Parts: sequence; structure tokens; C-alpha cells
Amino acid sequence: MGDVFNVRALDKTSKAHRARLAGRKADKRKLADKKRRGVDTVDRTGNSKKELEFSGRRAKARAHRASERAQRRLHAPVVEAAVDADPPPLTVVVQGPPGVGKSTIIKSLVKHFTKHGLRDVVGPVTIVAGKKRRVTFVECPDDLPGMIDCCKVADLALLAIDGSFGFEMETFEFLNVLQTHGFPKVMGVLTHLDGFKDSKRLKKVKKRLKQRFWGEIYDGAKLFYLSGLGAGGRYPRRETLNLARFVSLAKVRPLSWRLAHPYVLADRFEDVTDPALVEADPTANRSVAVFGYLRGANLKAGARVHIAGAGDYGTAAVAALPDPCPLPEKAKKRRLVEKEQLIYAPMGNVGEMLYDKDGVYVNIDDWKVNFSKRQQQQGDADGAAGADDAEPDEGVGMVHALQDASTTINDRLQGADIQLISGGRRIAAPALDGSGDEGEGDDEDGDDVSGASDDEYDSDGSDGSDGSDDDDDDDD
Repeated sequence: MGDVFNVRALDKTSKAHRARLAGRKADKRKLADKKRRGVDTVDRTGNSKKELEFSGRRAKARAHRASERAQRRLHAPVVEAAVDADPPPLTVVVQGPPGVGKSTIIKSLVKHFTKHGLRDVVGPVTIVAGKKRRVTFVECPDDLPGMIDCCKVADLALLAIDGSFGFEMETFEFLNVLQTHGFPKVMGVLTHLDGFKDSKRLKKVKKRLKQRFWGEIYDGAKLFYLSGLGAGGRYPRRETLNLARFVSLAKVRPLSWRLAHPYVLADRFEDVTDPALVEADPTANRSVAVFGYLRGANLKAGARVHIAGAGDYGTAAVAALPDPCPLPEKAKKRRLVEKEQLIYAPMGNVGEMLYDKDGVYVNIDDWKVNFSKRQQQQGDADGAAGADDAEPDEGVGMVHALQDASTTINDRLQGADIQLISGGRRIAAPALDGSGDEGEGDDEDGDDVSGASDDEYDSDGSDGSDGSDDDDDDDD
């Protein structure tokens, strides 16, 4: 027997559609209804989340940021009272204990900016670091008086620290002197890191020295790492580029005391005392000319100046000289041209131009002097010329022949003559410039310039006269 199922009749009536009262579609429908009725759809009640936020940490951060922005507005840009529009170079002092690599840092930076290699760092070295910035590098001596003098003029201090040894007494002494002179901007440079073979130990040393450096300066102070020496006895290019980037873009705020007082960092000095006076009395008072960029306020003639380590002296005259290391041209350029990458280090005999009080001197290297016969001149002076005096090639010999000429080309042309036809009369130089007779150069009868007709010559081109006539023509 089969199973019995109860079948109920289904209700065919359907329920009415109920529109959504919440959700994305409901919000769209409400917004469209407001627009259709002309109701303003802009929410003007404000952000309720920010109004109801009572987090103390976030409120403190917002207040701190607002105070920083207000304080930043109060710091008006300070402009040095320079004589002209171009500001003086930025003074960068490189300080560190002996043997830490101060000279190598300066050589690497100078090579990066100017493509010029320095043999020795002597005195201030001024280079063009960009289209609107020049930098003067000064190597700080290890004695305390030298540190005091460098702190007086430093705009940026690079502290060279031996990574394999750590901080030394010279670094702490220099920092204490900086604090008494306004404490300019300071950046650190770690050297001698190539002695660490273990990477984990090197990482720990870097972290320890960085924390100590931040404790001496401030949290977040820049600290650069320079590993071993590369090609040419300089630091690697990538590490030097990183350091040079921060030096060229460093924002230095000038100190108020320096802005109110004029001072000069002497690039070079010269004794201009009369030699006869010095020969008569070696202990006589000397007159010294000091050259350098004027910083701070204007310097008046006759004012008393203080020379570090020498005392107070009076100024006889103050004069403005041409800029020995000018900024590039003000034309719109994306980068410096090779010719505009300048360097000025007069104490180190670097550069081609030497600006003096009464003139400008050009220093040309020996390898740049072309076609000079130094060996031959030295051989003639000694009385015996060597085998090296021979001309290297034909071209150089021709140039040397032009150098040895005692008369000019015009003087040689005055006594020269020319013969156009074999056996004809020679024409002297005055006839070439139109000073001779007008009939000599052009004969109306068709004769040649020598005045002889065509029938005077044989068919073979020889003259019918004897040799005596030729001699007479030659004498004419």
C-alpha cells in the first residue's frame, strides 16, 4: 500500500513591497528626495567625532603642533648685512683629534664639488658648492687657542670621530668652547670603520656612539659614517656624496652677535712694508695687507680691529676687491657647468687667479704651457745642449720657427718681389698695393706685365735676347 500525503492549498495572495528605511539605498533615495524638494543637502552640523573626542594624548599632540607652527611664524628670516647681494661663503670647520682623518674629509669634499685634487690642506679652502652657495673649509688645529679661533667664525662644525677608538678629549673640549660662542650647527662624522670585520659588532658600535653623540648635542643630530679609503686616498664616492649633500643644503641661522660685529676670516695676508725700511731696521713696524670675505656688519676705515693672538691694531685703509671665487651666472641652469666649478685656496697655491691690491696675477701650470723650449733654453744657459733639444715633429718645429721670427710678415713683404713669367721682369712690393705705375700691371696693347710682346719670345718659350739682357732684367 502506498503512503498517504496531506496536500494543502497554497495561498496565492503576495505581500506588498516594503522599502528599506536604512542603508545605502535608503540614503540615496532620501538625498534624491531632498534635491527634488529643493532642500539644502550640505551637512552643516560639523564633525561629531572631533567634537566628542576627549583623548588626552591626541589633544596634547595637537596643541604641541599648533605651538610649533606659531613659534615658526615668529622666526623671521635673518639676512646678513652684506655689501653686495652675494652672501659670503659658509664657514665649515672640520675638527677632530690627530690622525682621525680631517684632511682626508676636506680633500674628499673638494674633489666632489670641484673635481680638483688637493695635495695638502693649507689655510682656508673656498669652493662653489651650488648656484647660490659657497663653502669655506677650515681644518681646526689640535691646540686650544686654535679651537677658540675656529669657534668664533664657524657656521657649521664637522666633528670627526675615530670609530675604532671612540670619543677623545679634543672633541669634548671643542664642544665646550662651542657652547660659549653661541653653539652653531654641529654634525658628526665617524671614520676608521673599516677595521671592524664583524658586522654585528660594527652595528653595536655605531649605535653606542650615536647615542653618546646625541647626548652631547641633541637627539636626532646628524651622524655620518665613512668607511675605509678608496681610490686616490679619499673616502668612497657614495659616502662623500651623502655628506656633501647635507653640507650644501644645511640651513644655518646666523648668530646675533656676529651680525652686529664685522669680522674677516683671512684667506691670505701679505707684508707690504718697504723693503728698504726692513733692511735698515729689521725690528721696524710692519704694514700687513689682509685679504678675506667680510662678514657681519660693515667695516669702517680707521676702525680698531683685533687680530687673534696678536692684539688690537688700527686699519689704514679698507678697499673692496673683485670676488676671487664668484657665484655662477644667474642664468637659469639645472646644474653647474664644468667651467663654473671654482676653487680658491691662495695659501695652498691652488687656483689660477691671484688677486692683489695693485693687480691680478695668473698662475699657469707647467703642463699647460704649450710649445715651450725650456730644455733648449736650459741647455744654452749651461753651454751644452743635449739630444733632447731636437724637435719632436714637423708641426712643433714650424711653431718654434714662428716663435723665433725676429721680423713681422709686413716687414718681410716690404722687400719681397714676384715674377709671374719666366724671364720676365720682377714686380716689387710697392707695385702690389697700387703705389707703382698704373701701366705696369695692365697693358692695353695686350702685352704681358713685363712690357714685352709675344713675338719677342720663341716658340719654345725662351727669350730671343742673350743672357746679358736677362741679367739686366733681373737687376731691374
